[in-house]
Amino acid sequence: MHQDLDTASEMKAIVARGDQNNAKLTSMDLDDVDQLLSELRALSEPNYVKKMAHFGIDVSRAFGIRVPKIRALAKVVGKNQSLSLRLWATGFHEARLLASFIGDYKLVDEAQISAWTRDFNSWDICDQACATLFVKTPFVSKKVFEFAKDDGEFVKRAGFVLMAALAVHLKKAPNETFLEYFPLIEMAAADQRNFVKKVVNWALRQIGKRNALLHAEALQTAQRILAQQNKNANWVALDALRELNSDAVLRRLRLK
Repeated sequence: MHQDLDTASEMKAIVARGDQNNAKLTSMDLDDVDQLLSELRALSEPNYVKKMAHFGIDVSRAFGIRVPKIRALAKVVGKNQSLSLRLWATGFHEARLLASFIGDYKLVDEAQISAWTRDFNSWDICDQACATLFVKTPFVSKKVFEFAKDDGEFVKRAGFVLMAALAVHLKKAPNETFLEYFPLIEMAAADQRNFVKKVVNWALRQIGKRNALLHAEALQTAQRILAQQNKNANWVALDALRELNSDAVLRRLRLK
């Protein structure tokens, strides 16, 4: 009982701190880039920068902030397209993550998508901008093909992140939408760059988990990738086959 009271007291303290932080934020000018940068610096954890670097994140302009904290700040700031563009222009890692979270997809144009994608220098910013913001725009289908065929590491990655995100978000999209992606996956499977091959694998798995028809085509695509007899391509295919043939996936698709 005493332990429960202690736990309750700790929870109240956490909530109180959160309320204080929200009060501080709401008293700020939330349209002021400099004030938001100051807030981001205040949220930083210097030791977390090392963890980010361990996971292959470019930390050259990073403060060291956990993503949930940035999302919480984004919730307070709200959607603000103008501020999103100004935060992105600062070049700071977490400012660009915040920019991705507060951007208004209804106001994002094709030029912005192209410009931001050319700026990508880290997989996490690429993934968040694509899966949080770009995927909701009317330009996404065109950009999948454009980016997936690009030679730039993070531009190419963006194309396959968009595929994976569309496979999750476009619940009513016809199979034909995703059948067009398999040749792109097959062509990119042998890419030796880690941040490309992993996302190619991700796209193959996500599309293959949509329904039975796409599952069957994903399995066939994996077999064709194996036939390339390439070390990187083998990893993409075998890892995808492990998940796609798992009991959990087969049961969900009613194939077992």
